[in-house]
Amino acid sequence: MTLIEKIIANHSKESFVKPGDIVDIDIDIRVARDFGGANVVKNIHDYQLKVADPEKTFFTFDCNPTGSDQKYAVNQQICRLFARDNGLKVFDINNGIGTHTLIEKGLAYSGTTAVTTDSHANILGAIGAFGQGMGDKDIAAAFHHGKVWFKVPKSVKINLNGKRPKGVFAKDIVLGLLNRFGANSLLGCAVEIYGEEVDRFTLDERITIASMATEMGCIIILFTPNEAIMEYSEFRNGKKLEVVRVDADAHYDQVYELNLESFVARVSLPGEPHNTVPVSEAKGTPIDSAFIGSCTNGRMEDFRIAASILKGRKIAPEVVFKIVPATDEIWKTCLKEGLIHIFKEAGAMVSNAGCAGCAAGQVGQNGEGEVTISTGNRNFPGKQGKGDVYLASPATVVASAIAGCIVPYDQIPKTPCIHDITSEKIVEPALHHSIFDANKPKSVEGRVWYIPMDNIDTDMIYHNRYLTITQMEEMGQYTFDNLKGYEDFASKVQVGDIVVVHKNFGSGSSRQQAVDCFKSLGVQAIVAESYGAIYERNAINAAFPIVTCTDILELKLADGDKISVDFETGELVNLTKDISVQGEGFSEVQLEIYQNGGLF
Repeated sequence: MTLIEKIIANHSKESFVKPGDIVDIDIDIRVARDFGGANVVKNIHDYQLKVADPEKTFFTFDCNPTGSDQKYAVNQQICRLFARDNGLKVFDINNGIGTHTLIEKGLAYSGTTAVTTDSHANILGAIGAFGQGMGDKDIAAAFHHGKVWFKVPKSVKINLNGKRPKGVFAKDIVLGLLNRFGANSLLGCAVEIYGEEVDRFTLDERITIASMATEMGCIIILFTPNEAIMEYSEFRNGKKLEVVRVDADAHYDQVYELNLESFVARVSLPGEPHNTVPVSEAKGTPIDSAFIGSCTNGRMEDFRIAASILKGRKIAPEVVFKIVPATDEIWKTCLKEGLIHIFKEAGAMVSNAGCAGCAAGQVGQNGEGEVTISTGNRNFPGKQGKGDVYLASPATVVASAIAGCIVPYDQIPKTPCIHDITSEKIVEPALHHSIFDANKPKSVEGRVWYIPMDNIDTDMIYHNRYLTITQMEEMGQYTFDNLKGYEDFASKVQVGDIVVVHKNFGSGSSRQQAVDCFKSLGVQAIVAESYGAIYERNAINAAFPIVTCTDILELKLADGDKISVDFETGELVNLTKDISVQGEGFSEVQLEIYQNGGLF
């Protein structure tokens, strides 16, 4: 078996699993964040559930670690009170990013399983562990049962051959992988990375690469821990641990041979993490702000690199440089090593540990018309604010902050550039108050909303500024208000409509609201060529009909066409044009949950 198959088999009643199998997995670590945590508690209360094992169940407050937003503060307190009543550990607002905490505290290590309300829980692949971001219902079920159902993914092997070129950092490598594979060619796969140079990758470098599996559409990127990483895990855990390794005769769906020597320093252009170019092609682009942090690049090695370039220099005039360590332990180490002094002397702003701008609850957000270069993992429109965001390595980010424009880390000019930047105004959302009537037909007919786009992520569907909303009736009005060209969707959609899109619908964050907003509006179903893995689970668990069909183009759809969708057989018919195609019917699990009215 492959790594993912061995870990799943080890945590199930099966001795052998293969792609496509649906099995119940025992979960070693069950986590809810301040984002989603209050909804997890609400599900547990609503369905009168109990916590299966308090010692394996945690809360992590990393989205709004400053407690600066009233709604987040309320949600955090709901979680604290629940934790006190049930004997759960809370890693509170002074701690840092939850996934990093699991590694730092020795809770996660080679072969373990963890689920959280963080779509980047697959960062645990850096240490050879299974980590998955899941929605509120899944996490509530994990709290209660100690296990979740899971479909064994296909495994893909990537061999990185040759040596890493000088000046190419871990972030450049993962941006190179994104450039090669895009956002959906590895959709739903578990990826294992090997190579002689890979064996020497540090823990921090592996975290950087593993953390962007979500942006590649992967279930997870897995590394087999080397000796140094196992020593780290054993020290943190306090006991001797065994490495889970792939079998010599493991079967992979695809094997790719890539030349590491061809990789170069890269940046992602605004709007799409996978739309990357060499830094040299973006050189000279003026910036207003720079950011180092996030679960991708908030590690000690990142800050040592930044400090080595920044020491004795100043940030360019009119550029705001924001620095956010991933954990409080890293923050303290930066202080001990004198890095905080270097940052502050250069004119940088240093915040307490947390997710920062990616989660809209801390420094890192940018304003309309602002251009930011960031070490984050996402630069979807609106994700880190109203402005444009370029993604790059810490070395490129700090060099650009000094220069006032994007530059390679070894080409910092003597005199910084100063520029004026403007942007277009964003349309405000319309309101809609219709509420979905949850009957359960096995086939439906409805008017089509045809949106011929790939990679519509959850920030486009339901933006993170509305994540504190827990009442479904309020969610519908914000649907697609961050999807260009469809900002007025909520005011025009009709009860009974069916949305049809292309590949990788619902990629990105684990938010349940990106499903529930459609239910709120009365949308009957969504049809897509493929879905983001977490979104697919969220829809199934919420009993919201989603159907997969790879032949959507053959339906020759136009807005307003009437179609029928059969959930059991997967047949789709364009009733307006009398064209039918075959999609995928509901799986046994999906049909059972759908007929039950939801996971609970």
